[in-house]
Amino acid sequence: MSESKGRIRGAARKLLALGWALGLSPAAAGSLPAPSPSPQATASLSPTPVATEAADKLKRLSLEALMDLDVTSVAKAPQPWGEAPAAIDVITHDAMDRSGARTIPEALRLADNLEVAQKDAHDWAISSRGFDTDSANKLLVLMDGRSVYTPLFSGVFWDVQDYLLEDLDRIEVVSGPGGTLWGANAVNGVINITSKDAKETQGVYWQASGGSRHQDSLAVRVGDQLAPGLYYRVYGKYFDEGDEDFPDGSQAPDAWAHAQGGFRMDEGADPSEHFTL
Repeated sequence: MSESKGRIRGAARKLLALGWALGLSPAAAGSLPAPSPSPQATASLSPTPVATEAADKLKRLSLEALMDLDVTSVAKAPQPWGEAPAAIDVITHDAMDRSGARTIPEALRLADNLEVAQKDAHDWAISSRGFDTDSANKLLVLMDGRSVYTPLFSGVFWDVQDYLLEDLDRIEVVSGPGGTLWGANAVNGVINITSKDAKETQGVYWQASGGSRHQDSLAVRVGDQLAPGLYYRVYGKYFDEGDEDFPDGSQAPDAWAHAQGGFRMDEGADPSEHFTL
């Protein structure tokens, strides 16, 4: 009887975490120091009919169906969330889209098992379990399963870990040691950022914004099919950030700009094989 109650309580905790990850509760970011949303992000923070409909469908699902969401970062293979032998928080694409986040560090504020702090206009301190500094090296960060650590100090330069959030599928954050499976640096947890398959990002997508602090940004992505089962996408992104403000109202000289581009190609004509470049 006690074992059954323990399983129910464990499932309830994961159900609550799922609700936070999908943006069903404002408490997900209540304890995190987040900046005030800029005017251009205000529209995306408001509930939309699509988001409301998705939330209603989620409420009607059974507990078993909710626990069937597949995660890969715990065992290096897809498995239902309810069976994962670890504390894991999943930030879905819809949650990132509704949050108004513009960068990956901002999206990580949605994870309740991380400590996310912005040091200045371009430096971030992201870690867990109290080891929160801009040179933290006790949290393994992966992009589609590949480490993004720099060999300079075995940490992450968060200002250059950028991507089109529209092309991200989810972010999985595993709490606790993961060195047995993932190797060095996975002392306090693992962050695995998973992008969408190129087949899911076909056509032309672009976004632009402007403001006082977030002065201007532009991003363009093009996806197409090269051959049966062979898809690709290319993207370019640029933004210009203004100076941060000191407590006395004066401006800090930390304005900066960043530009980057990239591509992804997927081949999966054979259902038993999948190749990604």
